Amino acid sequence: MDPLTTDQLNAICEFDTCAVANAIDTFQVRLRNEGYTRPGLRCVTGGFSSMIGYAATCRVKSENPPVVGHSYYNRTDWWDAIDRLPTPRIAVVEDIDAHPGLGASIGEFHASILKALACAGAVTNGSVRDVPAVTAMQFPMLACNVSVSHSYIHMVDFGEPVEICGLPVRTGDLLYGDCHGLLMIPAEIAAEIPRVAAAIALKEKPVIDLCRSSDFSLEKLRKQVQKLQP
Repeated sequence: MDPLTTDQLNAICEFDTCAVANAIDTFQVRLRNEGYTRPGLRCVTGGFSSMIGYAATCRVKSENPPVVGHSYYNRTDWWDAIDRLPTPRIAVVEDIDAHPGLGASIGEFHASILKALACAGAVTNGSVRDVPAVTAMQFPMLACNVSVSHSYIHMVDFGEPVEICGLPVRTGDLLYGDCHGLLMIPAEIAAEIPRVAAAIALKEKPVIDLCRSSDFSLEKLRKQVQKLQP
């Protein structure tokens, strides 16, 4: 399918991942316990930064030296693959070590490269580092850990399917991440998400407003909630 326009992507970003997840559920295109990361992934760059983009996948290891080559940065062919994807992009790095996260896969150096390659952020089940510097770059990083060293970090392959905290990701998948985690947005419904999310928010607003008002009562709450029933 054709990639979304900038306006369509910006419209999705008007809502957080929770609201987008609710909207996706209404289409019944997947089970409600699928399509998002499990607990453990966090936005280490702080605040409420969000990122949306098309996945550029790779797999890395850091526990032992690579059999061939020297480091992650030798695989400049991954940069060519990233450059062929629609923009914006999200770097998705799966650490496939037995104990992921010994070495950081992304720090200030590589975050700078990825940002120059039109990546809106990065996500990994492993570790990142240089958190203050990358935060200052306004480059969101979602990760399970932080590490002071990159150890023997090296790329095993790229462009293959990966898994981040229970979420299967393929190159080109549309991803949306924020402080709650990472969500995959099915391409066939992506353009409809803002409309549906806005409708859900409008429907829920009277209940939220009532609960925050001095006019609150259980009787009024029950009446408002009943209106939400299909």
